[in-house]
Amino acid sequence: MPFQLENFDVERFVRDTLAEDLGDSGDLTSAAVIPAGARFRASMNGREPIIVAGLELAEAFFRALDPEVEAERLVEDGERVAAATVLMRLAGNARALLAAERSALNTVQHLSGIATLTRRYVDAIAGTGAILLDTRKTVPGLRILEKYATRMGGAQNHRMGLWDAAMIKDNHVAAAGGIEQAVRRAAEAGIARIIVEVDRIGQIEPAIAAGATHLLLDNMDLATLRQAVQLVGGRVPTEASGGIRLDTIRAVAETGVTYVSVGRLTQSAPAVDIGLDFQCG
Repeated sequence: MPFQLENFDVERFVRDTLAEDLGDSGDLTSAAVIPAGARFRASMNGREPIIVAGLELAEAFFRALDPEVEAERLVEDGERVAAATVLMRLAGNARALLAAERSALNTVQHLSGIATLTRRYVDAIAGTGAILLDTRKTVPGLRILEKYATRMGGAQNHRMGLWDAAMIKDNHVAAAGGIEQAVRRAAEAGIARIIVEVDRIGQIEPAIAAGATHLLLDNMDLATLRQAVQLVGGRVPTEASGGIRLDTIRAVAETGVTYVSVGRLTQSAPAVDIGLDFQCG
């Protein structure tokens, strides 16, 4: 069964990405120096310890240019693998494999980078009971892929977009005339999930009373987070957010919040080192 993601057109993504790289003239180098019928065998190798994400997408790039390619995935997305692990073996038309190489590697390197960084954050809060969330701070057009990668790293997805929950932030409150008015209007509109950003203790009771179903505790210090969690008393989930780093996340999680959200998972994840090594055959 072809790789599928909800609300994401994989075939279009592969087609558009290859078109960006190949242009109107195709792979000039491969066409000039490699005989049309030449075949290569290749292995995709992880060159550092990583959490894998995007292998099926990588395969889709190769298959788009060589429908008869032989592809064997040796690990699955979400697996933690050591350096020097062979992730996939390929055999097919040499020109096609070389033309698809960069698009396939760019994708799997980027997504595995996100998954790898995410797992570091997940490991950092292990045992606290807190759940790691991603954010909407993603590369435009790549949100579904990047949020897939955070899931492979062990996080849960927050909102996928503006359409699947209300999130009332300071600018909404200012425009609405107050936190109670903003939350009440969202509730009256029939919105089931109403996430409300609060940055001080005094906003908590008005937000809950007006219908908030989830409180985002924004940029609070540890003492204030503990106070907020105690005041909420489990009536709604609580989420710590704002400037949280790998070296600070455990202390935040230990305040008792339900969730910790981290924009760095998608904003700051470096690509991991994965290579494609070819052998004539």
